[in-house]
Amino acid sequence: MKQIILFDGECNFCDRSVQFIIKRDPQAVFNFASLQSETGKELLASHLIPEDNDSIVLISGERAYQKSTATLQIAKQLKGLWKLCYIFIILPRPIRDFFYDKFAKNRYKWFGRKDNCAIPSPEIRKRFL
Repeated sequence: MKQIILFDGECNFCDRSVQFIIKRDPQAVFNFASLQSETGKELLASHLIPEDNDSIVLISGERAYQKSTATLQIAKQLKGLWKLCYIFIILPRPIRDFFYDKFAKNRYKWFGRKDNCAIPSPEIRKRFL
């Protein structure tokens, strides 16, 4: 099943995370759209997620995962030892999301914002919606 990752298209860390996922997703399970894109906005609306959401969202079938749950669901499907990160799902979501929110609040300060996007290869470009 194809899955869609919605990410902050203005965030350097988020962009690097997308590149990280692409390298560890040889089956091309994940497609991508920025939260700021029309596709991203439509997907947020169809899953009743507020448009001002700035956290990562994983759309898998009819389900939408946000914040730490989305990151762990993604990690579970990557090749390599990243699957082991899924063990943190045993922590209560409010605790996981507390740390997620602390990191997310500072991501622009630590990693900066993008002024423009790198142009991916045609093979990678077709995974962006």
